[in-house]
Amino acid sequence: MAGGCTYRAGMSSTADTPIGVFLSKSVWDDFGEPLRAVDGIEPLVFVPGEHVDRHTIERIEVASLSSDLWPDWSAPYMRVCLDAPNLRWMHSFSAGVDHPVWQMFLDRGVRLTNSSGAGGTSIAHHVILQLLAMRRDLPAMLRAQARHEWTQRNVGDVENTLIGVLGMGPIGSETARIAAAFGVRVIGMRRRVTGDEPCETWTLDRLHELLPMVDALVLALPLTPDTRRLIGPAEFALLRPGAHFVNVGRGELVDEPALIEALRSGRVGYASLDVTEVEPLDRDSALWDMPNVIITPHSSGSTRSNRERAMGIFLDNLRRFADDTPLHNEIERA
Repeated sequence: MAGGCTYRAGMSSTADTPIGVFLSKSVWDDFGEPLRAVDGIEPLVFVPGEHVDRHTIERIEVASLSSDLWPDWSAPYMRVCLDAPNLRWMHSFSAGVDHPVWQMFLDRGVRLTNSSGAGGTSIAHHVILQLLAMRRDLPAMLRAQARHEWTQRNVGDVENTLIGVLGMGPIGSETARIAAAFGVRVIGMRRRVTGDEPCETWTLDRLHELLPMVDALVLALPLTPDTRRLIGPAEFALLRPGAHFVNVGRGELVDEPALIEALRSGRVGYASLDVTEVEPLDRDSALWDMPNVIITPHSSGSTRSNRERAMGIFLDNLRRFADDTPLHNEIERA
């Protein structure tokens, strides 16, 4: 028996055998009208903190982990999904599906899709915000304001700087496109260069060649065995003293103790971290109190527009699933 939610079901009037679609109450409240417009579905609503019975679990055929459930209610929701014997398709409102739980669904033969592409614009805007904040020394100004100190200071600018963007998916590509409008030179990196990137792009095996050149390094890579702890002591040592660092990929891309040491030594002048190695970040982590660190707890994509784009991807796939046609963004079993 799974816990943590209840359901409210309504039979589709146009389907003899409706597809049970298990989504959060927040998603049904916000997007119920377009969802119910899909023929042949039965709404099953996850209500945080309440209970689901076995009969309901057995009716779930489609489920989606949405951003409103992270992090407090994602585990109870996923436990229900793992218990659902008739689940046929699981969707993630995030692009990242590197957690072992996703492989558990694939191993059961459950189809898996994600919302890759939905967060590119929102997260790229966040990256540009952080690059500007670090160059303009905004955190120091906010600290001075809190002390009621009128302290003028000379600050930097992003114009004519060089930024390395690791990962040329939707986030990295949009970051490069926007940065160019600020007069920034961008060199992207990815495993294989396709030729359609919006900026000069190198393969990742040239990372150590790039690092000494950049004024700022942005991580927008997925987590794989090859990218885990890609940036460690040797990589930080290659950066220019005072270089800036932004991570909107995965916390495990970085050797966190090495990052802390680089921040303390001044090798990294500022770091903006939307992700950390362990989330939530331990309350005792040195990162919280470092004056040259900006922490935005996994919030770079938490915008209404991102949520709407992600829902658009899910809705399109829900129609495809009901019509038994190919799904977009399907993840193949490893």
